[in-house]
Amino acid sequence: MADLNDLPLPELYAELHATGLITRLLQLARDEDLGAGPGAGDVTSLALVPGYARGRATVRARPSDRGAPRVLAGLACADELLTLFQADVTLGLLARDGQAVPPQGCAVLELSGSARSILAVERTLLNLLGRLSGVASRAAAFVAAVAGTRAAVHDTRKTTPGMRLLEKYAARCGGARCHRLGLYDAALIKDNHLAALGALGSIPGMTLADEVRRAVLAARDHGPRSGLWFAQMEADTLDQLRLVLEAGGCGLGIVLLDNMTPDQLRQAVAMRDAAGVPIQLEASGGITLENARQVAQTGVERLSVGSITHGAISLDLGLDWDQAP
Repeated sequence: MADLNDLPLPELYAELHATGLITRLLQLARDEDLGAGPGAGDVTSLALVPGYARGRATVRARPSDRGAPRVLAGLACADELLTLFQADVTLGLLARDGQAVPPQGCAVLELSGSARSILAVERTLLNLLGRLSGVASRAAAFVAAVAGTRAAVHDTRKTTPGMRLLEKYAARCGGARCHRLGLYDAALIKDNHLAALGALGSIPGMTLADEVRRAVLAARDHGPRSGLWFAQMEADTLDQLRLVLEAGGCGLGIVLLDNMTPDQLRQAVAMRDAAGVPIQLEASGGITLENARQVAQTGVERLSVGSITHGAISLDLGLDWDQAP
C-alpha cells in the first residue's frame, strides 16, 4: 500500500475519493442548496431565467496585495459536483490544484451551458473551492516558514466535520503532509489514553513502557488502512520521553512533543540523539506562522499544525459572466 504522502496529487485524490466520503459530502452540499425531494431546485432561477437561456461564466481568484501565499485546491472535485447538480454545463479547467495564485489574481475555471445550471451551482462551487484553497494557502505559508530546515509540516485531525479528506487533500496541495486520516489508520497514544490507563489501573507487573509496547504491537494487528501507518506517542514532559528512550523506543516510530518550548525541544532532540533510538520527534501545540521557524530549527523532524485547517481563511473567488444569459 502506497504512502499517501508519496502520491502525486491526482493519485492522492483518487485514493481519497475511493472511500466514498467525498461523494457523500458533495451530495450533502448539493442538498443544502437545492433541497431534496419534490420541490427541490433553485426557485429564483427557475422563476426568472428561461430554460433555453445559455451563457458562459468564469470563476476567478480576486487580486490581493497581502503578500501571503495563495494556492488553489478543490478543482479535482468540480466535475463531480456539476454531475451531482445535474448541471447542463461544460467545465473548462484553466488552472490546477496546487497552483500558486499571482497577486493580480487569475482565471480558475470556465462554465458554459445552461444559465439556470450555472446559477444553481455557483455558490456551492465557490464555497468548496474557496474553503479548500484557503487550507492550501495556509499550508503553503507554514511550509514557506520552515523552508531550509529538516522539519516537515503535517496537518492534523482538527478539520471541519465531513470535510476531512478534502481538507487533507488541500493541505497536500499547499505542500504540507498528511498526518493520519482518522483513528483507524495509525496509532497515536495521547495523554488521555495514558490518563484513562491510570484511572483503570495498570496491569500488575507492567511498566508504562511495557504497556506502550504492548499497545503498539496490538495496534499493528489491525493492519494498514491508508498507507499512512505509524505508531506514535504523545509526551507532555521530557521525563516521559526519557522513559521511552530508556526502553529502546517501545516500538514507536514517532514521539509527539506537546506544547514544549524551543529549549525543551532542543533538549528532546539531544536526548534522542544521545540514546541512538531511531524515532522521529514531532513538535505540536501553539505553533504559529510567527514561531514555526524557531520550532523547526530545534532539530525536530516534524511539525503538526492544527491551524492549517482551523485557522484557514477562504480564498476570495468570484464568478463573472462573460456572456450574459
